[in-house]
Amino acid sequence: MSASDTGTLSASVDCEIRPERPDDRDAIHELTRRAFAPMPYSDGDEQYLLDALRDASALSVSLVAEQAGAIVGHVAFSPAFPADGSPGWYALGPVSADPDLQKRGIGSRLIGTGLDRLRARGAAGCILVGDPAYYSRFGFRLRPDRAPEDQPKNYFQMLPLGDAEPAGSIDFHPVFRADHGREPASDRGE
Repeated sequence: MSASDTGTLSASVDCEIRPERPDDRDAIHELTRRAFAPMPYSDGDEQYLLDALRDASALSVSLVAEQAGAIVGHVAFSPAFPADGSPGWYALGPVSADPDLQKRGIGSRLIGTGLDRLRARGAAGCILVGDPAYYSRFGFRLRPDRAPEDQPKNYFQMLPLGDAEPAGSIDFHPVFRADHGREPASDRGE
């Protein structure tokens, strides 16, 4: 679930990484919509997923990249739920960067900073569904054996941050399964 900087990096973007503030909500929503709009794998609801996670108080770590007062990137981490009840697991995503600034390190910086925040709070690990070639640089490894039934096993990845791995599958927050709605077709230009 990434619309960030895949591929070869060009000149990196100078930006500040900081926690999300309440007045960032609309800017994050719009950034996420624009970042995922051209992505063939997107359902077009990532911005609504973020709103739903926020409304459910399930954004454990939410960071923005800010440049010259504008939000140019965002990453979210939410609780994840191992089948065996092991605590301290999180899910990464969505992560997005301004379409004009993609492939310039914003997503990588956001993810790295977010993982550092999880480590600082003693997290057990992190899961995601995404491109293995991209996320392996952060230490994520394919773990099809841990994927929930409704997730694509070929893209399910895990990064243990502690010594123990839970037994069985690891699931995303229930908000990920909800229908987050979409903008009316007239608002999308259809």
